[in-house]
Amino acid sequence: MSEAQTVELAAVTKRYGDALAVDAISLKIPAGKYCCLLGPSGCGKSSTLRMIAGHEDVTDGDIMIGPRVVNDDPPAARGTAMMFQNYALFPHLSVAENVAFSLRMKGVAKEERRERAAHTLELVSMTEFADRTPQQLSGGQQQRVALARALMTDPSVLLLDEPLSALDPFLRVRMRSELRRIQAELGITFIHVTHSQEEAMALADLVVVMNDGQAAPPREIYNAPRTPFVARFIGGHNILEDEGRTITLRADDLSILPDARAAEARRRARVSEIEYRGPDVRVGLETDAGESLTAVMGERTFFESPLREGSEVALGWQPEAAHELSRDG
Repeated sequence: MSEAQTVELAAVTKRYGDALAVDAISLKIPAGKYCCLLGPSGCGKSSTLRMIAGHEDVTDGDIMIGPRVVNDDPPAARGTAMMFQNYALFPHLSVAENVAFSLRMKGVAKEERRERAAHTLELVSMTEFADRTPQQLSGGQQQRVALARALMTDPSVLLLDEPLSALDPFLRVRMRSELRRIQAELGITFIHVTHSQEEAMALADLVVVMNDGQAAPPREIYNAPRTPFVARFIGGHNILEDEGRTITLRADDLSILPDARAAEARRRARVSEIEYRGPDVRVGLETDAGESLTAVMGERTFFESPLREGSEVALGWQPEAAHELSRDG
């Protein structure tokens, strides 16, 4: 397998006519890391991935893979491989033939193609399906084949465009574990586009929130979002004004106080919604000041003294739980 490479974007911009898709993004992804580009539809994450791959031209700025600026290099010369959202498998070829297709196009001998395909199928746990066609596979199995086919080009950087979006929730969780295992085993750089906060948190060493530009490890993104946009998009946060500053509070740090501690309240609120979620209960709240907040309580704690919609409650939090936000964004 090729040696992992650093990927660096320097003020990279992409325009389609008058439409601005990517606005001067600068980013450094260390070699061998799992990076997720996270953001809502239309934020430019897929355009960014396609520029790294060489499937889209850069309007302005530079893309470096390892020590080289690759703006003018064709996709095949960049040391990258791309796994597409729709998998794009050939229906008339077997699994093994799909995986070995790129080697066939390069004129690699049949026996070597078979050996390398068998090794790669073993990596993605698909050896027993080598002789089947794509129509005989489940969605998750097709995804593994597409991943194996991308890895057959021996890339130093693997690019994944919403690779889990077509899978059902159970398979999505299972395939997250598989992707993490494969990336750790190969040691190459993975760049993965997703709109799922949960997916990015589960997979990434580095999360890049595209609209805002914050790039950090998952725990830092979650516990110290830089702007209101990041806090809202990541979810699980309350944004409010406190002592003249804009702060965010994790929903599990917002406490609904018992009557005996009501004097400690920082806010008064009315329960507007109760959602049971198995291990915990989400409580929607409307404060006297018109703020919409959320508290998350452990299931057992909630049912020791259950609340009802319309209940009046006191809210509090520890000072150290509040994280101050930039007012930009």
